[in-house]
Amino acid sequence: MKLALPKGRLLKKTAELLQSAGFGLEEYDDRSRSYRPRSTRFSSLFCKVFQEKDIPIQVTIGNYDLGICGLDWVEELQAKYPSDDLVTVGDLGYGASDLYVSASKRTGVLSLAEVSGRFERLRIVSEYPNIAERFALKHRLRRFSILPVWGATEAYPPESAELAIVAGSSVASLADYDLVPLARVLSSSAVLVANRSSLAKGDISRLLGRLKLSEVRGSGEQLLPEARGTRVTPEAGDGTTTRLALPDGHQQRHAVQFLQRAGIAVNDYSPPLRTRRPHIGIDNVTAKVIRPQDMPLQVANENFDLALTGEDWLRDHLSRFPSSPVRRIADLRFGKVKIVAVVSESLPVEDVEQLRKQMGGILPVVRVASEYVNIADKYARDNHLGHYKVIPTWGASEAFLPEDADLLIENTETGRTLKKHKLRVIDTLFESTACLISNTGVLSDRSRRRRMQHIIQLFEQTARQG
Repeated sequence: MKLALPKGRLLKKTAELLQSAGFGLEEYDDRSRSYRPRSTRFSSLFCKVFQEKDIPIQVTIGNYDLGICGLDWVEELQAKYPSDDLVTVGDLGYGASDLYVSASKRTGVLSLAEVSGRFERLRIVSEYPNIAERFALKHRLRRFSILPVWGATEAYPPESAELAIVAGSSVASLADYDLVPLARVLSSSAVLVANRSSLAKGDISRLLGRLKLSEVRGSGEQLLPEARGTRVTPEAGDGTTTRLALPDGHQQRHAVQFLQRAGIAVNDYSPPLRTRRPHIGIDNVTAKVIRPQDMPLQVANENFDLALTGEDWLRDHLSRFPSSPVRRIADLRFGKVKIVAVVSESLPVEDVEQLRKQMGGILPVVRVASEYVNIADKYARDNHLGHYKVIPTWGASEAFLPEDADLLIENTETGRTLKKHKLRVIDTLFESTACLISNTGVLSDRSRRRRMQHIIQLFEQTARQG
């Protein structure tokens, strides 16, 4: 029997649940670096740790019999790919969170009824693009487009989106983001999901009998009453401000050090991140903190004039959109990682040519897992892997080998993590460092280029000085 377990926010409560149920799991806690916890109670139980968003997919396709994840990610998958193969067995009673459709207070919108009449076009930003589209169609929102992002959705309204679907513990929690909730889309909590075919197995019943399950709550969609408070008049931009995107996550610490070397003071940007709109000490420049993965597309759409991202995410974007107007304008020379092709040590190959020779024998189809979906697809085509499929991941990618993928396209700084998980590098695609990117349309506008020139030159000078 195979059980998919969550990383992140649900890990601690899930570990407590399984411990109290007598599963006897070892190496499943927030200190463990293992992706394969062991059960001392059920010798036939195989467990693996994934990012939550990957779990419903893994259970649906039958790679895992059972999984624990948030109901939100189940709904996100089934909103676009309804399938009888995925069964939500029961609610586990923890991990409560709601999804809200929200607008910025600065737009002056206080209810969903005002939305269609207020905006000529409606951009909805979300980590849950399928749920967002379903909601917009159900409520007949006109002229809408969905902007899928990796996270930081609360940062986009009002400049880059009119609406955002944001997770929150309550309506009041959205006030911290300067957002007005217009509708609750979904009430979510941790649930147990199963593959329908697996439910017929006897061992499944033994496992389910050890868990306290309650009935899964409905979607909980609810239009909220008009928000109380003073209606805010939208601010009119004067078009003279340079919009700069700064990274969160792993690149944030390196970016903070780089900005300090450049003599740029950015208040409230040092970890832990307290705001998505830190104040930057440069006249006529505003900063916003978003995911590096999202920056190339946002720059392509001219939501930012400049962005500090990684060469890896720029190349992933250009692999999908070769004619994109996004260009690298400066190599900032920090945050260096290698993008590598990786296999399990148990696979008898030393390079991509040997991998190709295994096709049709050991590997009838090469399963390529990666966060860099477009780079992975291009790599497989360029190296003539023939029968292959790309498996998108949302982190913890090294967990996929060898059971759920054959080849991994991943970044590595020292290689120690790969070696710890018994993985072998068979090819290096390229080296990636932080870079400053912009849009060719923005750069060709003389007045906008002149406004940006100071910060571009300052970044270039700092990078040269190391």
